[in-house]
Formats: sequence, structure tokens, C-alpha cells
Amino acid sequence: MLPKVNQILHMQMNSIDEEESKIEYKSRIADVTESAIIIEIPLNEKTGRLKKLYQGDEISAHFLGQGGVKHYFTTEVVAFTEDVIRLIELRLPELSAITQIQRRNFLRVLAELEIAVKLNDQIQFIGLTDDVGGGGISFICDGHIPIGLNAIISCWVLAPFKNGTIEHIPFTGEVVRVKGTETGKQLVMIRFAEIADRERQKLIRFCFERQMDFRKR
Repeated sequence: MLPKVNQILHMQMNSIDEEESKIEYKSRIADVTESAIIIEIPLNEKTGRLKKLYQGDEISAHFLGQGGVKHYFTTEVVAFTEDVIRLIELRLPELSAITQIQRRNFLRVLAELEIAVKLNDQIQFIGLTDDVGGGGISFICDGHIPIGLNAIISCWVLAPFKNGTIEHIPFTGEVVRVKGTETGKQLVMIRFAEIADRERQKLIRFCFERQMDFRKR
């Protein structure tokens, strides 16, 4: 499904500046052609300020479809059009590159991925995930590590993809459950408290690739 004229496109910049990459913008779609999505100048949702874009800027975007389904994709600025107002042309993604997911039904898959966890300045460690999804993850760690319910922790996880790339995905999570295992370790379940849309999209893509692997077995 492609976006339609007059829909709102939500976006974040794919920037090496961590603070910039967290800012969410929105823009009205003015037109959709065979090669581009044409949008108005994006607006910072919190400050109300317009965002100046440049050719080549990379963007993670999503729009809402029927039933509240979010459609995620990445794109880039390819050109500008001068009309009554200035319009921005974004590269039209392939249909296969648009990930469709409903937030309350995020797919979760079993996966042992390396995860780095920071509880505070004194407690940092490396663990393995038990499962991952677009809404949260669970991981295994030593039983002596003091992780409390509702704790807010900073993490990153390494996710490998079929094309050979390995993505470093950062996020902040809230602990929703901790339980002991038969091996004396503990299983920690967290939901994402703060994660950039482009990073969530990477995890969703990983889950779909992993699910396809499971189906082939």
C-alpha cells in the first residue's frame, strides 16, 4: 500500500546526531507520482517550527492505513518543486520495502542476539535476547544483577540481516517482568519506552526475515 494525497506523513531524520534523529516531524502529502512522494515542508510536532530539508537527506517515515496499521519505509530527498508553496520530492519506495504492522500486534520471534544493557553508571553488562519484537524484547542475564520492576534501562542490540549487514539498534526500555530460570539466571522482559521509528523498523524487518526462516524449516 502506498500513501495517498492529503495523508499525513510522519518522519524522523536518519542523522548521526542522536538528538536530531529523535525529533518527529509531520507533513501533508501533496501528490504521489510514479517515482516520488511530494510533500509540504515538514513541521516539528513539538515546537511548530518548519524543518529545512536538503537534497540527499535520508528519512525514516510512516503513515497510517486502515484500522490503524502503520506503514514504515525509508526514503530520501531527491528534488524540490516551486508551486504556490515549496514542495519536497521524496523517493517513492518499492512496495516490498514498506513494512506494515499494527502497533498492538507487533510480531515477536525467538532470537539470541547480543544486547548491551546499562542500568546506571556502575552497572553495565552484555546479555542475550530470548525474543525480540517491534514493541519490546526479553533477555537473559545473570541472576545476581539487581533489575527491578518498572526500571528504565538503556540498551542496544545487534541485529543481523539477510543482506549481510549488522545493525546496532539503540533504545530505552521499561522492565515489565523479571523471573528466575532453572539455570539460576533471570529472564527480563521489557517494553520499548523510547525508540526511533527507523530503529523500530529495523527490528520489525529482522522479525519478518526470521519468521520467513522458521517457515522454511
